[in-house]
Amino acid sequence: MKIYHLSHTDLDGYSCQFVSSFYLKNVEFYNSNYGKEIDKKMSHIISKIGDEKAVILITDLNLTKAQCQSYQDQLKNKDVKLILLDHHQTGAECAAEFSWYYLDNARSATKICYDFFSAIFGKDERLGAYCDVVNAVDIWLKNDPNFELGKVCMGAIAGAKEINKVMFEDEHIEYIFYLMRSFCEFLSLNNAHIELDNRLHGIKKEFFYLKNDDTLSNLNSSYLVRRLEANKDKFSINYRGSKGILTYNIGSASVIGNDFLVANPEFDFFIDMTSKKTMSFRSNGDFDVSQMAKELCDGGGHKNASGGFFAGFVDSYNYDEIKSQVVNLINKKTGEL
Repeated sequence: MKIYHLSHTDLDGYSCQFVSSFYLKNVEFYNSNYGKEIDKKMSHIISKIGDEKAVILITDLNLTKAQCQSYQDQLKNKDVKLILLDHHQTGAECAAEFSWYYLDNARSATKICYDFFSAIFGKDERLGAYCDVVNAVDIWLKNDPNFELGKVCMGAIAGAKEINKVMFEDEHIEYIFYLMRSFCEFLSLNNAHIELDNRLHGIKKEFFYLKNDDTLSNLNSSYLVRRLEANKDKFSINYRGSKGILTYNIGSASVIGNDFLVANPEFDFFIDMTSKKTMSFRSNGDFDVSQMAKELCDGGGHKNASGGFFAGFVDSYNYDEIKSQVVNLINKKTGEL
C-alpha cells in the first residue's frame, strides 16, 4: 500500500515526516506552505493514485472547510484513507465536521504524529526524545529544558536552503532527514544546543562531501552539478540553436553555473530563474549571454554574466510549469513559435 505524506515546510512539518519515515515503508513525501500550494500538491497526489489502496497523511497543515470537502469528494470513488494530524486551532471547525481530521492544540504536530504511530508500532526512546525537542520549540515552551536545543534545530531547518525542493524534491527531503538524524546525536549532551550550533557547518559539509574536503559552497556546488548532470534532459533548454540548462532558485548561480558549464562543455549557457522574476544568465567561453538577456528580458551585463527581469513570470511550485514559461518566452522573442 502506498502512503503519500504531505506536510508543512518548517521544523515541525518536516519532523512529522521524519517520524513517519521511521515507522513506515513505501512513503512518498511532499511539502507545502498554506493556501493554494496545498491544493496544487493535493491535486498532484490524487492524480497519481489509481485503483490501488493508498493512504494520504496530512500533517502540520490546517485546511479550510472547502478544501476538506473537495479532497473528500475527489477521493470518494478511490480506495484511499485520508488522515490529517494537526495542532492549529484555526482547524477546529473542520475537525468537528470531518472524522478524518484530528486536532489537538496542546501538542506540536510532530508530537501528535509520534504519539499516533508509537501507539500502533511501539515507542522509540531516542525518536521520542527528539520529538520532545521539536514540541518544546514549536509550541514555545520557554521553560522546557529542550527549548534551546529546539531553537537551534528550528534555525538549522529554516536555513537548509542548499538543495532547492522544487527542482530536487527527493534530494531535499533526504538532506532534511540527514540533518535531523544528526540532531539526534546531540540529545544526551550537556549544553546540547551550544554543541550543535558549533557543529552545524561541519554537519552540512559532511552531507555533500564526496572525495576531498572543500568549502561548503564548493561542496554544495559539486553536488548540484552532479544532480543536474543526472537530469540533463529534464533541465535543458534551447536558444537560437544553442543548448543551455535552466534552474530555479538554485542559489549561488555564478558558482554553480560556471562549475556546470566547465564540467559539461556541450552546454553553452546557464539560466537561473527566481521567484522574484529575476533571471541570471551565465556562460563559459564565447557565448554572449548579454545579448541573450537583452533580447529575452531587456536585460544585459557582461558577456559571460548578465541578468534581467521577466515581468510576466508567474511563480510556481512545479518545475515543469516554470520551464514552460521560460521556453515560451524564448520562442516568442526569437519568433520560433
